[in-house]
Amino acid sequence: MYFQHSSEVWRDFPELVPGVLVADGIRRDAVVDRQVATFSAIAHSRLATTSVGELPEIQAWRRAFSRMGLKPTQYRCASESLLRRFKKDELLPRIHPLIDLCNAISVAFATPVAVFDMSKIVDYLEVRYATGDETYLTFAGEVEHPDVAEVIFADAAGRAHARRWTNRQSGYSAVRDTTTKVVIVAEAMHGSAREDIQRLTDTIADELTACSSITPKSAILNNSAARFEL
Repeated sequence: MYFQHSSEVWRDFPELVPGVLVADGIRRDAVVDRQVATFSAIAHSRLATTSVGELPEIQAWRRAFSRMGLKPTQYRCASESLLRRFKKDELLPRIHPLIDLCNAISVAFATPVAVFDMSKIVDYLEVRYATGDETYLTFAGEVEHPDVAEVIFADAAGRAHARRWTNRQSGYSAVRDTTTKVVIVAEAMHGSAREDIQRLTDTIADELTACSSITPKSAILNNSAARFEL
């Protein structure tokens, strides 16, 4: 099993910097209150002086969505949506310890962080352009088909585990109480993306070790080293 971006995605978005982690031994009873508070405070500090739309990480994704033919104010990357909700409610939703941790790190870094249950992925997870035949399960239980040439996270079974790249994950591979092994993907395209994604990936790894005694396997990918064995 492996993770990668297709050569066509790398061709069209050469500034992309992905960080990937695999973590085994995920527990529903992990305690992440301290971590959520710490990273939420970082996000609060950033938003005190800068609007969500002015953050360089968000601006880069807006440019990418425009290049994909999507209206950036209609389809927002996951971190922008989360930051907007965070700024309005002044707190993050609590779902599952791992998701709560990754959401807090996502708003602190203003960077999309996706978490997939590996037991729901068949053979590989590839970020590629859709053919339109793939199936996508919403959190409401509805089945959709991505648009042709839409960027998706796809596996060998033809499932789309995320639509419009970093816009919306599928309910099919979402983390649940029974989840034990996950793949975590963070992606950025702004000017300091390489340094920031390295810090973000290291941060997730360190916090998983601290709260769950898990030692994840991780990598920063590029066009020359695009595949990560899961």
